[in-house]
Amino acid sequence: MSSLVDIPWCERRVQVEFAWIEAQRSDAPLMVFLHEGLGSLAMWRDFPQRLCGALGFRGLVYSRPGYGRSTPRPPEEAWDLDFMHRQALEVLPALLNSLEVRAPYWLFGHSDGGSIALLHAAHLPRSVAGAIVLAPHIVVEDLSVESIAQAKIAYETTDLRQRLARYHDDVDSAFWGWNRIWLHPPFRAWSIEAEIAAIKSPLLAVQGLNDEYGTLEQIRGIARRVPQTQLLELPDCGHSPHRDQPDALIEAVRGFAKAHA
Repeated sequence: MSSLVDIPWCERRVQVEFAWIEAQRSDAPLMVFLHEGLGSLAMWRDFPQRLCGALGFRGLVYSRPGYGRSTPRPPEEAWDLDFMHRQALEVLPALLNSLEVRAPYWLFGHSDGGSIALLHAAHLPRSVAGAIVLAPHIVVEDLSVESIAQAKIAYETTDLRQRLARYHDDVDSAFWGWNRIWLHPPFRAWSIEAEIAAIKSPLLAVQGLNDEYGTLEQIRGIARRVPQTQLLELPDCGHSPHRDQPDALIEAVRGFAKAHA
């Protein structure tokens, strides 16, 4: 069961949907889950529970503003080029402060959420005990833009909108906020390659060999800039390793966390 908490953001108060996993493990490490560009708390399904159970961790799952049951994006408000930076350095710290979360904590991010996790770890290195990022973006690739353009067509012409509406109170807020910024021509120059070199925590970067939203250069580029990075390249796996290869992913994360906890 999820709850809502008020946080200050963008010169207003917004509500953020969140849920604890295994909250009774008060002395256990905490894993914070950061969803993808069209994700939400509910779209993780049972994966956070499974992972925290395997690790013996507590978990915190939340929907970013504009997603899930969190405050929707106003129709006239467009995400700007720095939208992932603002999520990493404004929204996430405000949420953790409101919930009285103490550092250090672990991060588990998927896609845009993986990029947000990288930025948070780079700019707040003392707060992060370790990070796992699935299919993160550090640059904008042609493949990403092509797939996101195809998602726009699907949203307008198929039942994609109806399927996503099960997970978002305002599905147009979620979809168009994400889609329009990724297809905005100036966003093609977006890059966090230089910033991630500041990451000091252990880092596991995961990507499927059949990822339709990014090439392996994304995680290999991370490894070149963050030397302590451990890579996991999964066969028979697309953009969502936690859905396509959950068992292999959980086993890899368990070994990684055991080595660095």
